[in-house]
Amino acid sequence: MGRTKTIALALLAAFAATTVSAAGAQTLAALPAPSPSAQTLSAAKPLAAWAAFCQRYASECAIDANEPNRISLTPATWATIAAVNRRVNKSLQAVTDMEHWGVQDRWDLAEDGAGDCEDYQLLKRKLLAEAGLPRRAMRMTVVIDEKGEGHAVLALVTDRGDFILDNKTSEILAWHRTGYVFIKRESADAVAWVSLGGVTSPVTTANR
Repeated sequence: MGRTKTIALALLAAFAATTVSAAGAQTLAALPAPSPSAQTLSAAKPLAAWAAFCQRYASECAIDANEPNRISLTPATWATIAAVNRRVNKSLQAVTDMEHWGVQDRWDLAEDGAGDCEDYQLLKRKLLAEAGLPRRAMRMTVVIDEKGEGHAVLALVTDRGDFILDNKTSEILAWHRTGYVFIKRESADAVAWVSLGGVTSPVTTANR
């Protein structure tokens, strides 16, 4: 069994109990308030590190047009999302790609239990897809963070708006409440990227 699958199975087992217990209190669980979705504009150029990742993990980038392009949020689904987000944030060791691999930017699945921002989000997407959420509605997204640096987050496109999974916080926020400048994200219709209106695109997403 590969290292990635071992980590994924361990994390899924760990949050399964949380999800089950949360299911018993579904009537009390509060879904996020509806909010506007981010508007996608023209085509955008993907990062080179993303293109290299897709060559290594083609299934993680593939688009299945038969999948829904939005997640229908229920209390149980929201509990699963929150559990995966929290546990991945706690389980991985934050390390830059230069420290980890000796290169400025490399996208990966945190196969050895360590990684930087995009690796956290890619592992979250993998686990959420294995839990039954449509990968097509979970889009890797590039932003400019509070330090003015390139940063990667995972946008969940839902029937209540777009919500962001981030390794800097385990609080799941509507995209417009993060304080980030949104640059671009993966398209839901092709193996490509689309602009979100931010003007200056970073070359890398190399911070922790």
